[in-house]
Amino acid sequence: MSSDSLDRIYDAALGNGALGGKLVGAGAGGFMLFYAERPVALRKAMTAEGLEEVRFQFDFDGATVIARS
Repeated sequence: MSSDSLDRIYDAALGNGALGGKLVGAGAGGFMLFYAERPVALRKAMTAEGLEEVRFQFDFDGATVIARS
């Protein structure tokens, strides 16, 4: 999937420190996930494109039971 808007955002990301990216999500929305060497420059460029950053962390524990009845 692509569009002129997505291509512009992806090109801006690559020009501002991203080594690569991927469109993720489904249905009524989604995310663009980038890997960046210079995240500050990437954040500024994506903000200029009108995008909002959603921060996340990787979980290295795998599946965990958090409640049991």
